[in-house]
Amino acid sequence: MVFPQTEIGDDVGAIRAYAEAVAEFGFRHVMTYDHVVGADPAAHPDWPAPYDVHTTFHEPFVLFGFLAALTDLELVTGIIILPQRQTVLVAKQAAEVDLLSNGRLRLGVGIGWNWVEYEALGKDFAGRGVRSEEQVGLLRRLWTEGSVTHDGPSEHVTGAGLSPLPVQRPISIWFGGSSARAYRRAGRIGDGWFPQMGPGRELDAAKDVVDAAAIAAGRDPSAVGMDGRSGWASAGLTGVLTEAELWRSAGATHLSINTMDAGLGSVDGHIAALGAVAGGLGLTRRPA
Repeated sequence: MVFPQTEIGDDVGAIRAYAEAVAEFGFRHVMTYDHVVGADPAAHPDWPAPYDVHTTFHEPFVLFGFLAALTDLELVTGIIILPQRQTVLVAKQAAEVDLLSNGRLRLGVGIGWNWVEYEALGKDFAGRGVRSEEQVGLLRRLWTEGSVTHDGPSEHVTGAGLSPLPVQRPISIWFGGSSARAYRRAGRIGDGWFPQMGPGRELDAAKDVVDAAAIAAGRDPSAVGMDGRSGWASAGLTGVLTEAELWRSAGATHLSINTMDAGLGSVDGHIAALGAVAGGLGLTRRPA
């Protein structure tokens, strides 16, 4: 399920109740979105995006450290905006979450769209796609080698390493994005990808690009995972259950259910909706 970032608020008890309930329902992973800061529309009068300075976002790595102690859910960033962050710090944070969760981190990464956020974090918005590929290679080395030396266009490390290393060596990296370039990147170097559309011709065309890039890179395209998404707001229970089968037929290896923007109110509304989905999908309940 998709952690309801923008609607769960800052009540720690509500976050605990949500995580424990969906784990009990039999869901296997929790996905969280990412923004470090939001733009103030008063300072950016033409701000076009759905999120701003008033929108709630919990920090993914800190949140996952909390959830790792509460449940056995796989912890998925869907996605963190990698090029606006220091690569070595991301490697350290991800390794710690993976260690504390006993290897349950799946690191989804993307390049983002929020130039205000890039500026606030002191990173260049231009060239972020190319920079992210260098970052991914460096992340994997930092998670598997005791001492790393890397001298690239954007990243420089001289004889340094992480301790402790993560349980997964390396941690699985999945890609977001909605362009042909992003699809090719996922096929060439990703362990999986997050489509930004539903099953149908557009998805099939995107998957063809991912598969072709994997083959060109000497990889087996069937080894590249695909995490689909279904929204309660647009589909309701019947629609979510129908879409689940469509995603399965389209070759998805994972499915994430998003309950935001559906007017569900308190955390109890989100829990009730996911309970209905779990029942409809026949998920096996786990002991509380």
